[in-house]
Amino acid sequence: MLDQRAITPVFQPLVDLTFGRVIGYEALSRGPAGTPWREPMALFAAARKVGRDAELDWICRANAYREAMRAGFGRELNLFVNMEPTAWRAECPADLTPIVDQARNRLRVVTEMTERAIADDPASLLAATANCRENGWGVALDDVGADPMSLALMPFVHPDVVKLDMQLLQAPGDQNTARVVAAVAAYAEASGALVLAEGVETAEQMAVARSMGATIGQGWHLGRPGPLPEELPEASALPLVRRSPGDARTPFDIVAAERPVTRTSKSQLMPMSRHLEALAGTGPEPPVLLACFQNARHFTPATARRFTRIAAHSPFVAAVGTGLGDEPAPGVRGAHLPAADNLRDEWNVIVVGPHRAAALVARDLGDTGPEADRLFDFALTHDRRLVVAAARAMLHRLAPVS
Repeated sequence: MLDQRAITPVFQPLVDLTFGRVIGYEALSRGPAGTPWREPMALFAAARKVGRDAELDWICRANAYREAMRAGFGRELNLFVNMEPTAWRAECPADLTPIVDQARNRLRVVTEMTERAIADDPASLLAATANCRENGWGVALDDVGADPMSLALMPFVHPDVVKLDMQLLQAPGDQNTARVVAAVAAYAEASGALVLAEGVETAEQMAVARSMGATIGQGWHLGRPGPLPEELPEASALPLVRRSPGDARTPFDIVAAERPVTRTSKSQLMPMSRHLEALAGTGPEPPVLLACFQNARHFTPATARRFTRIAAHSPFVAAVGTGLGDEPAPGVRGAHLPAADNLRDEWNVIVVGPHRAAALVARDLGDTGPEADRLFDFALTHDRRLVVAAARAMLHRLAPVS
């Protein structure tokens, strides 16, 4: 089936909830009828077992692009396509490359990703989103609200479109729904992102979706998946979120460029560091915690126990440093810093959540006195823009889960 590229795309309309007009379509993939792989979950599960899920991902996207171009899509009509960011590490099959290249020049694609991608392979996620934007395409974060992780990781994806999970429309009075909607509204207001509600199956749910801040809807009430119509609707490309260019600096460089730098000892920094760590393990929506320890010897058994407790509740916890392994403590992602990495000179604690953001960044001055008296230059910020930029600089160091 994979060798024959026997995957069929179907298209579900995306509808402007204010004017009722179709503004684009989401491409969904189907395996051959009459086989156990008709539905996409079974299809990808089977491909994963034989190690060809990345290839399947390319096939699904290429077939969707081909069908959209055949139907007459241009850059004014929005095409939403799902992507597994881990497929970014896999080269596009040679027979599909011409289709993908044509699509880059002719289509306006919004690539949908899920929050689990950043937990599995954050570097690939960042690379994949950057590539989409280099093509003038957009990025959507899918299934927001299905897992608390999606809210904490939303700033790293920095989506142009936030897709509310269909479960939210089925429980509009639930406290968790209220938290998700509030967090998404805050992100959309600050970034200019659009909100799309999935699973709109009744007129009542369409009204609920609008009350949640959604301006676009998707679901059986608005149109079922099927072939593209012979006559495509008139539409305009969705606006994309303004974003800063990539930044190759370290967290200290990023924050210190805009915030006051103070010199102090390690003993004076410890309480601040512990305070930020504590923030990551509290509240109904625990944030992401990223930390740089310079060297594995600073990741002590007591620190490992602390981070293990935080990881039990936080959606993503990572610790990097020379000599640290891929999992320095249960549930904690890790990464070894090589000798050439200038992050080795930094002690950083970064916390990012839906409603809180903070970063303590410090640079070792290299003195050789007693451990508690070692001097650092440090800066502290709660500016979300700076905190997210600093966090992204650390996420690039994390390798994919094997």
